Amino acid sequence: MRVLVTGHQGYLGTVMVPILQEAGHDVTGLDAGFFADCILGAIPNDPPGMRVDLRDVTVKQLEGFDAVIHLAALSNDPLGALAPQITYDINHHASVRLARLAKAAGVRRFLYASTCSVYGAAGGDLVTENAPLRPLTPYAESKVRVEADVAAIADDSFSPVFLRNATAFGFSPRLRADIVLNNLVGHAVLTGDVRVLSDGTPWRPLVHAQDIALAFRIALDAPITKIHCRAYNVGSELNNLTVAEIAQSVVDVVPGADLLITGETGADPRSYRVDFSAIRQALGYEAAWTVPEGAAELYKEYISAGLTERDFAKKFTRLPHLEALRDSGVLDESMRRITTDA
Repeated sequence: MRVLVTGHQGYLGTVMVPILQEAGHDVTGLDAGFFADCILGAIPNDPPGMRVDLRDVTVKQLEGFDAVIHLAALSNDPLGALAPQITYDINHHASVRLARLAKAAGVRRFLYASTCSVYGAAGGDLVTENAPLRPLTPYAESKVRVEADVAAIADDSFSPVFLRNATAFGFSPRLRADIVLNNLVGHAVLTGDVRVLSDGTPWRPLVHAQDIALAFRIALDAPITKIHCRAYNVGSELNNLTVAEIAQSVVDVVPGADLLITGETGADPRSYRVDFSAIRQALGYEAAWTVPEGAAELYKEYISAGLTERDFAKKFTRLPHLEALRDSGVLDESMRRITTDA
């Protein structure tokens, strides 16, 4: 199958592309390149790609593809709070526009990277795909809007599927340090502390980047009847953990690390446990990685690659990295790349 992956030079895309290629798919990338140089360790082998802002994609660029896997987004709650309109412009409006253009170009399948954070403050009960959506941030709200708007254009010629990923973890050559497990392991390696600013009680569902890639590969190959206009939670009930439990898994892996639950930010309202049975039953998907295994992987890779405090705080954390690109004149205030062409 000929597949276009948006965000192929991001944290998830860099892990996903090789898995799709190993399954026999012909992959092309499309990326604005904001995080192309955010590399820890070996330089990844990217597929052929187009450097295009998601807001500027044309129907011609989408012609000839059997499927679009849409990962590209401004993926960070602090960034969404700082610049909510830009988050909606890129994550919502540009995503829906992409789906419409894909349909016009004759693309049959549209796989959308949504999020379990659409459930928001769901409490301690396991939530299924039919649970009420209670997004608490612009990032999560944008995902809810895209699901609704893209579902509205589904028909016999255009089949979207909404993969609601749990919070990602695990090593990628294009690292993200601002997601919970990756962040806690990094702090433990660099400072010796596993510091939790909340009271540690909120629930979080987690899933390894490789297991997210596996879910997309399975959905890509599934019969249309199994995925047409469906939403699937992506993860494993085994990885529904409290923040304190996630932190303890880091202490267990990083030698000499101390657990500090400060509680200075109080109870985090974002708390939810997720039921992942639908994707198992419909598509035969099983997540392989546990949180302790992911913590061990991250510790090994951070030590091997020589992770530094500066790169951890700046290069691999979305908000300060984008601010640095803007302050250096690479991006304008709307997060568009400033051209230097004459």
